[in-house]
Amino acid sequence: MSKFFGVVPPVVTPLNDDFSVDYASYTRVLEYLIDNGCHGLFPLGSTSEVVFYDDAERRKILEHTVKVANGRVPVIAGVIDPTTDRVIRHARTAKDVGADAVVVTAPFYTITNQTETLDHFRMIRDAVDLPLIAYDIPVCVNTKLARQTVVTLAKEGTIIGLKDSSGDDGNFRYALSDLAGNKDVFLMTGSEIVVDNALQMGAHGVVPGLANVDPAGYVRLWNHAEKGDWDAARKEQERLCRLFEIVWVAAGRVSGGASGVGGFKTAMRSLGVISTNVMARPRAPLNDTEARKIDEILRSVGLLN
Repeated sequence: MSKFFGVVPPVVTPLNDDFSVDYASYTRVLEYLIDNGCHGLFPLGSTSEVVFYDDAERRKILEHTVKVANGRVPVIAGVIDPTTDRVIRHARTAKDVGADAVVVTAPFYTITNQTETLDHFRMIRDAVDLPLIAYDIPVCVNTKLARQTVVTLAKEGTIIGLKDSSGDDGNFRYALSDLAGNKDVFLMTGSEIVVDNALQMGAHGVVPGLANVDPAGYVRLWNHAEKGDWDAARKEQERLCRLFEIVWVAAGRVSGGASGVGGFKTAMRSLGVISTNVMARPRAPLNDTEARKIDEILRSVGLLN
């Protein structure tokens, strides 16, 4: 089976008070994830706030990730951008710095159909000799990767995997069924709260933003599933569902993205993994009242004394 499996978090990018990347904290994040048993790293994903960084900063983030990982786990690099040629440029950078694979969404802002989306992935794969993973996240790119699009790209060898953050578990199940027995393709869920269900359906792994806060919890869940202990997996998932409520603490006052990623950052600050909960502009950070509520949730699930 592929070397891409298990728990592969989309890595949070911590910031300094001046909005520059805090590389000392970022090193701690990477080590925290690896030390707690994660099977891979996904820098420059949505949880990483990828779209806020220019080409030079993206390269620096990837270089730092590859250096710290040092071959201990695979690095799959987000190369997310609206159009094909821009993605190709990022993918070439990822190959140059030593990433193991790249993660690509459908085009966005520009309006495309499924045929043009197929060509988008094919053009990138033809241009860069690096494994390509499709990322289905219609909430951000406004295009759903259709079942047949994913299956076609996988069967022809254009993509080696899928990260499904669509919330469409039915479509994900059909893709798993359509590609069952294909040892060259892996499919992972991007959900935090139905991981046990996805693994029971046959998913090859999970890419949860919440694993930045509790990587050990998701690794335990994965290990329970690998052993077929679904009762233990369900109990761990239910604990992680309680932890996931940190993403709603600031909901309504700030945007959904700021509430979610900001909840992760605020929790990681409380756990001593990162130094600030600063968000990329114009997203607003969580305030002190919200941070105290997050601390209460951390205590309730055993992560904070």
